[in-house]
Amino acid sequence: LKFAGPSAACVSSPPTDPPAMPIPEPDVQVPAGEVKKGAKLFKAKCAQCHTIEKGGNVKQGPPLYGIMGRTSGSCEGFAYSEANKASGIVWSDKHMFEYLVNPKKYMPGTKMVFAGIKKEKERADLIAFIETAK
Repeated sequence: LKFAGPSAACVSSPPTDPPAMPIPEPDVQVPAGEVKKGAKLFKAKCAQCHTIEKGGNVKQGPPLYGIMGRTSGSCEGFAYSEANKASGIVWSDKHMFEYLVNPKKYMPGTKMVFAGIKKEKERADLIAFIETAK
């Protein structure tokens, strides 16, 4: 899949209909992460499919700039799965921490083709970096 051109604004807006399968926010403690290590992880594991800079393009996945606090499936210009749009998730460090272990298990039906990151420290570092993109 190839997508060209800059993405439309990714907006945080409530879904028009209540989610069919809301995923509750996990009751987990997200460890502190290191931004510099997270930046390296992003480049190695995420940048092939996602941009994170402001105004970044849609690639195989949606832009991740400003994702924290954004409603899942709400970035215009990206064709999300119904599972993503219906998840009811407002992205937080807790949702991201659990999602990144195994996206397809956390959100059955997602189009995200990614095996996941099993190490808690790596997920924490990646989240620390993602949180700087706002």
